[in-house]
Amino acid sequence: MNPVETLALHARKASSALKSSPGAIRADALNRMAGKLLDCHDAVMAANAADLAAAPELSEAFRKRLAVTDKIFDYMLNRLREAAALPDPVGRILEGRTMPSGLKVRRVAVPIGVIAMIYEARPNVTTDAAAVALKSGNAVILKGGSESLRTNRVLAAAMREAAVEAGLPEDVVQLVDSSDHGAVTELLKLDKYIDLVIPRGGKGLIRAVAEGTRIPVLKHYDGICHLYIAADADPEMAADLVENSKCQRVEVCNALETLLVDGESAPRVLPGIAAALRKHRVELRGCPETLKLLPDVLPAKEEDWDTEYLAPILSIRIVHGIDEAIRHIAEHGSGHTDGIVTGSLQLADKFTAEVDSASVLVNASTRLSGGGDYGMGAVAGISTDRLHARGPVGPNELCTSKWVAVGNGNLRK
Repeated sequence: MNPVETLALHARKASSALKSSPGAIRADALNRMAGKLLDCHDAVMAANAADLAAAPELSEAFRKRLAVTDKIFDYMLNRLREAAALPDPVGRILEGRTMPSGLKVRRVAVPIGVIAMIYEARPNVTTDAAAVALKSGNAVILKGGSESLRTNRVLAAAMREAAVEAGLPEDVVQLVDSSDHGAVTELLKLDKYIDLVIPRGGKGLIRAVAEGTRIPVLKHYDGICHLYIAADADPEMAADLVENSKCQRVEVCNALETLLVDGESAPRVLPGIAAALRKHRVELRGCPETLKLLPDVLPAKEEDWDTEYLAPILSIRIVHGIDEAIRHIAEHGSGHTDGIVTGSLQLADKFTAEVDSASVLVNASTRLSGGGDYGMGAVAGISTDRLHARGPVGPNELCTSKWVAVGNGNLRK
């Protein structure tokens, strides 16, 4: 048995113990994890500095995703604590009824079992995935990228120690401690032990995982996010929302990538939006109509409408009416996050009804589409699938269900 298979076998055994663990013990483990991470703050920062120093060839956007700043470290602690404080998702009665025969039937939320997380950069995924998996009673196998291996070793060791102190098996959290790409290949063969794979990273990684395994895959594809500025939009609100959606963090999946502006509002709103974005040195690429209003903007190419930049670049297209905006999103969007800025309830209702995305926002920044701002605490990702979970994947979404029927000698007739 190779090391990856041994690790998966241990995860399966740990998941069996987790299924019967009280919610209070799992919550205690998560709080202890936050405490252990706080104790090893300096070790995390030193390991992360070593990871960054070892990979000078990485792009600036990738380095931002890899870096653990004090703000991100606090975020990691808070997500663990928030997950601990959530109601226990395991054992929830999802539906129930008593049949005319007297048979009492209920559907109950239960853990999925063993979750494998395969991801790039972003060490906060290590703690987020552990938080969501443990809260929902699942064992988790973490396979981060080689660029973050030093950081992930420190994080995983601290969380395993906390799990043991809480009375759980240490193998409820495991790290594939290898930079060998072959380890992923081996992991994806282990459908005997692993119940679900969640890949987080570029489109190439996700496609390779989905095509290379028989294990069910919960996919997190591109975040080609749009904001449509309707004809009646307030110019100041529009500028604020565009600036926050694009500039708060350019390297994340719910950052704004394409701005759609109604032709009626464009002369009023575009100058203020452009001024707000230029403060952040965002490169603007516009359609021919945009160039007439903003002559210094670069001309957009057709591929711009299908690009997730993850960088300080924004494409702008002027559309004529909400129907054209919705058609553009349907053709070029990735089903992740899209929003509208409007004062019209009618337009808002039409947009939310017809835009087929995991998150649809009205008068709010696209950066709000996520677990924390939806009251879910930590999430394991944002699914652009339709089954079995869509949008932020929190503890509830990492549960499946089983039917329990209680009778009194009931027979089928």
